[in-house]
Amino acid sequence: MNRFATTHARRVKEERAPDGSSVLPLLSLQSGAMALFELQAGEVSRAIRHRSVSEIWLVLSGRGLMWRQQDEREEIVALEEGACVSIPVGTAFQFRSSADAPLRVAAVTMPPWPGEDEAVFVPGKWA
Repeated sequence: MNRFATTHARRVKEERAPDGSSVLPLLSLQSGAMALFELQAGEVSRAIRHRSVSEIWLVLSGRGLMWRQQDEREEIVALEEGACVSIPVGTAFQFRSSADAPLRVAAVTMPPWPGEDEAVFVPGKWA
């Protein structure tokens, strides 16, 4: 049985995600985990795909774009406050923030992030 857990983003140690964004891993349960991500203004993430996890993102602040690709399907979507996007397992993706403000995102990962080997680097949309 999972025990209750409580944390606060101010108390969590910032880490670097494989895509280059900063991440605050918040809490984790057997079926999923939550984290906060931030990409500084004008930055572009590294393009990756996940081996075994799916994610759902909610944009908290800032603006940007996300590129996603599954086989022949490819799209670029706007990221702005309130936008919610899915990244199914195996989807190649990359994101960028606008030049005027950082992009801040809350993300749920299902199952929880297993470690550094989860991300596979792929050719992206942006340099």
